[in-house]
Amino acid sequence: MAFSDLFSRFTRGDAEADAAAAPVSPSKALSRFVTGLAGRPSPVLVDLGPVIGPNVAFFGEKLGCKFVVEDLAQDIDRHVSEQRLAELPDFLATRMARDDQSVDGVLCWDLFDFLDRASAQALARQLVRIVRADGLLLAFFNTLDPKPGAEPRPGYTKYVIVDPVSLLHRPYKGVRARQKSFHNRDIQRMFEPMRITDQFLLKNHSREVLFRKAAGHPSAAPPVL
Repeated sequence: MAFSDLFSRFTRGDAEADAAAAPVSPSKALSRFVTGLAGRPSPVLVDLGPVIGPNVAFFGEKLGCKFVVEDLAQDIDRHVSEQRLAELPDFLATRMARDDQSVDGVLCWDLFDFLDRASAQALARQLVRIVRADGLLLAFFNTLDPKPGAEPRPGYTKYVIVDPVSLLHRPYKGVRARQKSFHNRDIQRMFEPMRITDQFLLKNHSREVLFRKAAGHPSAAPPVL
């Protein structure tokens, strides 16, 4: 869904209403993601979803970008509900129907927390493929695994941008729970040849990671973890 189709539907009032309903949490990597894309003519951003009005407005105002939403949580939940999780890696391997090096930035949020290793690898390979040289990718990773015997709670989080350093974390329903967390070395390898330029461990046990594809570096499939 393009930014031009969405911008008129949302106002700052959405962000103010959200701020009244949920606490605001800091973000250290978001502002660097925005700064890294600033000045590019009509950049293309892909958000792995869902559609959030204040976020569409924020990036439209800051970057004048084409904003495309790909709500992958719906795809994950569908595979869970239909008991087809074994097919998810193959599905994600073809999910991003975009040309090579056609996207300037990708917002993953915490989607990788809900993927098994094979599915995460398949999706990362596609994201690396579509990001242009010198493009950026922002992802959040949980660093805590459930306690032994504890049943993870299904559901996702909407990350609503309040300003470049503040996010609202709004839970919403889903059938998939967070999976086993990835070690930092696995995260690095998953997105090769992109390189981590910044990462921050927050008090909520989330790691914000900003990746950049080196200018002039051809796309390559990440190694198998």
